[in-house]
Amino acid sequence: MKDDDSFLGLATIRRNRGISLAQIAESTKISLRSLEAIERGDFSKLPGGIYNTSYIRQYARAIDYDESVILSHYHQATHTATSPGGKEPRQSFPGGIHPLSSPAGGS
Repeated sequence: MKDDDSFLGLATIRRNRGISLAQIAESTKISLRSLEAIERGDFSKLPGGIYNTSYIRQYARAIDYDESVILSHYHQATHTATSPGGKEPRQSFPGGIHPLSSPAGGS
C-alpha cells in the first residue's frame, strides 16, 4: 500500500525537502486550502482560470519541483490547454467586442 496518496506524491516530496504547507502559504500568499487542494489534485477547489496555473507554478517552485510536470497533469485532468508560451488561452468576449474598445465610429 502506498504511504502517500497525494497527487503525484507531492506531499511526500515537500515533506522530504523539509518544507511545510504553512511556509509555502507564507511565501506565496496562497491559502492553505488551495495548497492542500493542489497536493490532492482537487483542482475544483482552486479559484479557476489563470489563478490555477499561477498557484500550481508557485507551489512547484516552492518545493523545487518541475512545474511543467504538474501543469501537464493539471491540463490533462481538467481538459484545458495552454497556448504557445505556456499561457492560458485568451477568452473571447460575447459578440467579439472587447469591453474596453470604442464602438465603431466613436471617439
